[in-house]
Amino acid sequence: MKQGIHPKYYPNATVVCSCGNTWTTGSTVELIRTDVCSACHPFFTGEQRIVDTAGQVDRYQKRLKRYEKHVAEEQTRQDKAVRKQRETLLKLKIEALDLSDRVLKSLADAGMVSIGEIVKKLEAGDRELLAVEGFGPKALEEVKAQLQAIGLPPA
Repeated sequence: MKQGIHPKYYPNATVVCSCGNTWTTGSTVELIRTDVCSACHPFFTGEQRIVDTAGQVDRYQKRLKRYEKHVAEEQTRQDKAVRKQRETLLKLKIEALDLSDRVLKSLADAGMVSIGEIVKKLEAGDRELLAVEGFGPKALEEVKAQLQAIGLPPA
């Protein structure tokens, strides 16, 4: 070792923790003060506690609750908008579907005026619409395709 370049070494340096625990070790400082040691650290004691520095944990939890509330409100708004759009589409006349004349005539002859009536029959099953006179499988495909095109998925 070169002389004069190294700090003084204390083989019996004392370490003092804020919990009151003390022990000796070798160090270049005679007295060492520490905030946490193996006697009080949660990892070693098994005690689970959250060290709240100036309310940060509480502020984070409040922010998280506000975000969850915002997400729920946004989902509710979207659901309401989708329901409103669906209701508007269901009130439209069947002419809005841009169906062929033959299909329009057979639906009109069956007394169907709005898209909602067609959707109601489809929800009951394909057989309900196929029971309409002059309405076959090709017409059913056409109606389902047009419903899907305007944003109403067939049941």
